[in-house]
Amino acid sequence: MENYIKHGFTSLFMLIGVVGKANVGKSTFFKALTLADVEIANYPFATIKPNHGIGFVSTECADKFFGVQCNPREGFCIKHKRFIPVDVIDVAGLVPGAHAGKGMGNQFLDDLRQADALIHVIDASGGTNEKGEPVEPGSYDPANDILFLEKELDMWYLGIIKKGWERFARQVMQEHTEIEKALAKQLTGLKVTEEMVKKAISELSLNKDNPVSWSEEDLLRMATYLRKKTKPMVIAANKMDIEVAQQNILRLKEKFPDKIIIGCSAESELALKEAAKKKLIDYIPGDNKFEVLKPDELSEKQKAALDFLRGFLQKFDSTGVQETINAAVFKLLKYKAIFPGGVNKLADSNGNILPDCFLMPPDATALDFAYKLHTDFGRNFIKAINVKTKMPIAKDHVLEHGDVIEIIAGK
Repeated sequence: MENYIKHGFTSLFMLIGVVGKANVGKSTFFKALTLADVEIANYPFATIKPNHGIGFVSTECADKFFGVQCNPREGFCIKHKRFIPVDVIDVAGLVPGAHAGKGMGNQFLDDLRQADALIHVIDASGGTNEKGEPVEPGSYDPANDILFLEKELDMWYLGIIKKGWERFARQVMQEHTEIEKALAKQLTGLKVTEEMVKKAISELSLNKDNPVSWSEEDLLRMATYLRKKTKPMVIAANKMDIEVAQQNILRLKEKFPDKIIIGCSAESELALKEAAKKKLIDYIPGDNKFEVLKPDELSEKQKAALDFLRGFLQKFDSTGVQETINAAVFKLLKYKAIFPGGVNKLADSNGNILPDCFLMPPDATALDFAYKLHTDFGRNFIKAINVKTKMPIAKDHVLEHGDVIEIIAGK
C-alpha cells in the first residue's frame, strides 16, 4: 500500500480537482484517494492552501490477457487490476459568492484552472448548511449544493470573459480577427480551445461577426457552455452510510438525470486504506470485500471497526470512492488506458513486463500514441501493431481501451 504515497508529480499530466462546500468531507475524500497528510476538521476552511496528491484510477490490466504479471513503473497492479496515477488537487471549501472573492474564493478557483475534470463532493445527508456549518442530517437539501457550485463556476468563467470585454470585442472587429481564435487565446489558461469556442458560437446562435452585440446573457451562456466542456464534473454524494443520505441520493439522481452521481463514504474508504497500510487487512480499492491478515493481533476495537466495514461493503458493494475517480477519467473524459508492448517481447530492457500504461484521450490514434511515447517515434512513425491481435494498424487508427500497442519507427 506504500504505492499510494511514494510517487511524485513530474510525469503526470492529468489533473483532477476535488471541490465542494466547506465541511462536507472533501478533505477526507481527498485523503481517501491519496493517503496524503491533510488537515481534516469539522469547521469551514480547514483547508486553506490547496493540497496536492496522487490518486489512482483502476482498470483491468492487460497482463491478464497474456497470463503474466506486470511490473508497473508508476502506479501498481493487484490481482490483474492496474492502478494508474493521476494528479489530484483539493482546494478550500467554496461558499456562495466565491467568484466574487468570498471565502477566499477567487484564489482557490484559480487553483482549478488546469484541472481536466472535477469531483464535486457534497454532504448527501443534508447535514451541512449553505455556509458549511453542521446541522441536523436531513434538514438541508443537498441539491442546492449542486446548483450553487455550478453557478459559482459559471460566474467565475463569466468574470474572466467579461474582463475588458467591450474593448476586446471592438478590437477583434477592427482588426478583422476571428473571434474564435481571439477568445480561445484569452481563455487558454482554462483549457479552452478554438474548436470549443467555434462550436459554442454555433450552438448558441451568436453573431461571430459582431461580438460587440453580445449581451450579458449571451456571455453567461458562453461561460456555462465552456465550463461544461473544460471542467466536466462527477458528483460524489458523500456520507451515504447515513440513512437519510441514501434517500437523498435516489432523489438527486431523479432530479439531475444528466449528471453522474455516485454515493460514497470517504470515511469508510480512508479507514480501509489505513488498515491496509498497517497490513491489518488485504484490500483492493473498489472491492466489496477484504481479508483480515492477522486476526489474533487485533484489539476488540479494531475487530469491531472491521466488522462494521465488512457489513458496509456487503450492503453498498463498495465505498464509492474508487468508482468516483474512475468515472471522472473513464466516463466523463472518456480516456482510455493504453499499454506499450511488443509482439515478441512484453518486457522492457530491464525485464519489466508491461511497465507503462498511459491515459489517452478518446480520439487518440496510433500516431498520437507514438508521439506520447517519444517525439522521435511520432516523427519517424512507420507502423503500429496491435499486440493482442498481432495485426498491423494504420497511424490514424483510433485506439481502444486496454490496447497493447507496438510502435515501429525508423531512425
